Amino acid sequence: MNKEHLTYADSGVDIEQEESTIQALTSSMTYRRKGLGAPLTDIGHYAGLIDFGDYALAMATDGVGSKVLIANEMKRWNTMGIDCIAMNVNDLLAIGAEPISFVDYLALEEHSDEFARQIGEGLTKGAEISRMSIVGGETATLPEIVNGFDLAGTCLGMVRKEEVITGEKVVLGDALVAIPSSGVHSNGYTLVRRIIGDSGYSFHDPFPYDISTTIGDELLIPTRIYMEVLDVIKECDVHGLAHITGSGLLKLKRVTDLGFEFSDPLEPSPIFKFLQEQGHVDDLEMYKTFNMGMGFLIILPQDQAEKAANMTGGKVVGHIVKSGIHVKDLMIV
Repeated sequence: MNKEHLTYADSGVDIEQEESTIQALTSSMTYRRKGLGAPLTDIGHYAGLIDFGDYALAMATDGVGSKVLIANEMKRWNTMGIDCIAMNVNDLLAIGAEPISFVDYLALEEHSDEFARQIGEGLTKGAEISRMSIVGGETATLPEIVNGFDLAGTCLGMVRKEEVITGEKVVLGDALVAIPSSGVHSNGYTLVRRIIGDSGYSFHDPFPYDISTTIGDELLIPTRIYMEVLDVIKECDVHGLAHITGSGLLKLKRVTDLGFEFSDPLEPSPIFKFLQEQGHVDDLEMYKTFNMGMGFLIILPQDQAEKAANMTGGKVVGHIVKSGIHVKDLMIV
């Protein structure tokens, strides 16, 4: 068993360098359309917003990432489409937008009808959960570029301008309601694969915490789609929302400059315990890489927190403080 304390950077993904790359990429993107179709937000929030009269159109784009390599290993691809749609839809929900349509992009090394059927099955299921239509897409055969396949997509949503939730209403003392994740979702899989590769386990081995399933199948559980958040927005005074994805709790810095105190966090599901044990990953690295059992966060007044928790199957996990991100005694930033 590997005794090295693994980090995401060790596995090949340096979050800090990634942020630097994004800054370099977007720094020259200065042109802005005027009038109808003009941008309403700067690049960098969960989704981009476009002026469309009384409404804002919201757009997000994302993919499944290296989770596809585990699907290839297991020869099971029917959840990849759910993941692809979930990663996009959840980002729209994080600004209060309702998803309405989706287009996908599938890049292939070679064609297989059974593979394509399974990808389509997942996309259809994800669209059904999200209550939206898939209106188009693109399939590209790129044997000299792609090894296996890559699946990504772009989602369009809508929200009345006055109902956009950016986090600007967040105040000291607001409650934090966390909604559980279904597992690792679709982030951190470069580190996941490194841990499993060094552990002596294979993806086909029984999962030690539940021998009725395999490690690979546990890791392929699709990303949860949080459509119930729209119901909370209708019934509660929501101040902020966060989709917890790559870089874990560091994503919360997108929402507000205030701090987050997680005094009673959700218990991470067994898959996180297994990965942490096998990779000897410290607590700080886990919370800076994975969702750790919390896939979505709602920020709202204390007197509405229990209602939101009951509506979503979530839990009140803490409150807004002046600065920092803390999980009990652990300081994330």
